[in-house]
Amino acid sequence: MKRLDTTTPGFEPEFTALLNQARETTANVGETVAAIIADLRARGDEALCEYTTRFDRFPLTQDRIRISEAEIDAAIATAPPHQREALEIAATRIDRFHRAQLPADLRLDDPDGLTLGMRWNALDAVGIYVPGGKAAYPSSVLMNAIPARAAGVARIAMCVPTPDGVLNPLVLAAARHAGVSEIYRVGGAQAVAALAWGTATIAPVDRIVGPGNAYVAEAKRQVFGRVGIDSIAGPSEVVILADDANDPSRIAVDLLAQAEHGEDSQSILITDSPRMAEAVAIAVASEIPTLPRAAIAAASWETYGAIILVRDWPEACALVDRLAPEHLQIMTADPEQKFAAIRHAGAAFLGAFTPEALGDYVAGPNHVLPTGRTARFASGLSVFDFLKRTTWLAATPAGLSRIGPAAITLAEAEGLTAHARSIALRLNQ
Repeated sequence: MKRLDTTTPGFEPEFTALLNQARETTANVGETVAAIIADLRARGDEALCEYTTRFDRFPLTQDRIRISEAEIDAAIATAPPHQREALEIAATRIDRFHRAQLPADLRLDDPDGLTLGMRWNALDAVGIYVPGGKAAYPSSVLMNAIPARAAGVARIAMCVPTPDGVLNPLVLAAARHAGVSEIYRVGGAQAVAALAWGTATIAPVDRIVGPGNAYVAEAKRQVFGRVGIDSIAGPSEVVILADDANDPSRIAVDLLAQAEHGEDSQSILITDSPRMAEAVAIAVASEIPTLPRAAIAAASWETYGAIILVRDWPEACALVDRLAPEHLQIMTADPEQKFAAIRHAGAAFLGAFTPEALGDYVAGPNHVLPTGRTARFASGLSVFDFLKRTTWLAATPAGLSRIGPAAITLAEAEGLTAHARSIALRLNQ
């Protein structure tokens, strides 16, 4: 774990090194993924079944690629009622927040006599990728599918690997709550390729969203352009601003809540209190051995964790903007004031009783967020990822006569004679 202090002469190079620290996987899987995509395009369902049999350790045939409604019903019935109830609470809150985001169409009558507008339409079909096996997250199903449903997407197809043929009841229950249209028991780069290009069983989609391993991320990168994607997600991260009034053990657990995601996750505390900095460091060391994922959390904290001591809060807010974190917790006496001074963060959690973990599950805003400092230019998943804009205009003869000559002049300046002539003919020139 790194300790930085803005008052020391070496702070700037140390902080720059922290910013530039590479946490993404360096595995070169591009050629392997390209071969899988090419094979899938050539052989369709046959290749999909072969890869699933090899990687997920159970024989898959074409007639079983899609999970039947009866299988879904049977699996959901095995989920504990209190877990299904929690999913319903989360789904309701996520749906309410995302429906509130829906934009209105635009219509503008301008002074020159033209009518200009912008119309929103939902995508026709969306593919949701959901990790399977030990990394099965029903919350990710809700966060990826519900905004699509709220936007009005008619078809939501989900691919989820089922290692050894085992179905995850909560993942399927979440899919039901989220309005998923069809579910396929396939994963990996081959599933992404199937969603992008289609097979005899899986019809192609227009956008693919959802997390996955390095092969899934690379496959999304390679099919981009054929379809839209949400992002290439990197390791999880949190920055916590905390003053001296907080409980160090709460801050320690909040830091470890990110660290337990993976060895490449990053947790950073920024404080103006030397006492708090020391107390949190001690609390983290004490908490790690109590976690089932202690080895993962310890590796993350030791390699990528940091505690930064600052002179004051304006300095702290400036550092946050440079970090542009995925998650930002502000645990100070006036969190809204601090948040107003910060421009770059994927999602912010204001106050000592708003842990980031609340947003992961039931608060309502989306937990699919920009990582690796991309919050400088990117935003979290929302209904806007499942909508597209079409602008339109209508000109009257009077309106064309007012602005048409300027268009003719510009077209002629660019050497595009037919452009100029198409307007001039309507002006009888």
